[in-house]
Amino acid sequence: MIHRRQASRGLAAALATLVVLTAAGCSSKAKGGDATGTDAGGVKSGTGVTDKTIAVGALTDMTGVYATLGKSVTQAQQLYVKQVNAAGGICGRQLELTVRDHGYDPQKALSAYTELEPKVVGYAQFIGSPFVAAVKQRVDGQDKGVVLPQAWSASLLGSPYIRVLGATYDVETINAVDFLVTEKGLKAGDKLGHVYFEGDYGENALAGSKYAAGKAGLTVVEQKIKPTDNDMSAQVAALKQAGVKAIVISAGPRQAASLVGVAAATKLQVPVVGNNSAFAPQLLGTQAGPALEKMYWFASPSLPIGADTPVAKKLVADYKAAYPGDSLDNGIVAGWTAASVFGEALKKACAAKDLTREGVDKALLTLNSYDAGFGMKHDFSDPKAPSSRESVILQPDKTVPGGMRTVREPFVSDAAKSFTPKAG
Repeated sequence: MIHRRQASRGLAAALATLVVLTAAGCSSKAKGGDATGTDAGGVKSGTGVTDKTIAVGALTDMTGVYATLGKSVTQAQQLYVKQVNAAGGICGRQLELTVRDHGYDPQKALSAYTELEPKVVGYAQFIGSPFVAAVKQRVDGQDKGVVLPQAWSASLLGSPYIRVLGATYDVETINAVDFLVTEKGLKAGDKLGHVYFEGDYGENALAGSKYAAGKAGLTVVEQKIKPTDNDMSAQVAALKQAGVKAIVISAGPRQAASLVGVAAATKLQVPVVGNNSAFAPQLLGTQAGPALEKMYWFASPSLPIGADTPVAKKLVADYKAAYPGDSLDNGIVAGWTAASVFGEALKKACAAKDLTREGVDKALLTLNSYDAGFGMKHDFSDPKAPSSRESVILQPDKTVPGGMRTVREPFVSDAAKSFTPKAG
């Protein structure tokens, strides 16, 4: 879904801005911090929590490269908040989702974080691995508000407050290669192509494909690309000449569509599997649509929005009623799952009579088998590990809600079980 785009201009801006924001953050905490109070019921509260409300932040992308996805994630979380409040709220308080659109701009993202930091108990959404990584030191050292990012880089592991929801890209790629071996005929001695974005997302995924290849006796043929590279003709030509028998792509939806379309047109008839961020249902309406339905699969950290579960069916109906003009995609699942996890942590914190940031984080650590209704159980007890190692293999299908159907139910490959993600 969402990954680190490492353009040099963006990184330079992020690093320059971080120096300013870190100083601003220290100043803010020196003045206030997570000052606590206690209500009539004996529940302690701190930053972002009053006797009537609980403010939760959402740092999203509504106008940048992930605008469609950011909109889905945010609207799903707004729907969650609306339903929770209609049912009486949490701990006798109404939830407030405070949204800021950073447009996938480093300076805007970090400025928005600093603005919301003294106002919210934590974040149910933070789009963009580089932006989350940029504030990681602040979060761990002084802010200590739970962050549930819509990003799956292993570099975000290791923080007690920033918690990755689902398999990291390396683990996900290992599972994807297992699918190619067990179900698509890839065998020892074969060459596996891997097209990947430069930077953390692609390189994290590449670590997974290399590990899986080593276990399966495969040779990885690498093709590194930039996020600005949209035509995959050169990459397909190189992989065809190398004689690859399958391809992994760790890039964006546009690159995946080009790769599959060009491969089909040039008779490179091999299975292609992508990471969870390498598909958008809108692609099915393009010229690449038929090829995607025939020769493309992708790994996901959850069942799709069109899954046959009670939660999925209810969410589809409720989302359509709330946003009748919008299409369905897995951003809805990501947003709903993160909001549900945050809500569950708040409920546990309430039961422990501690709605401070530290109290919410301690409550999150007690969730070791949480199912948001999309086929995965999440374990948040170990900050150094992703909440799950499971993946679902999906295939594009324009006939089903959300344009995705499940072809392999949640699983963990043997290679993924033995792999240790490298935490940041």
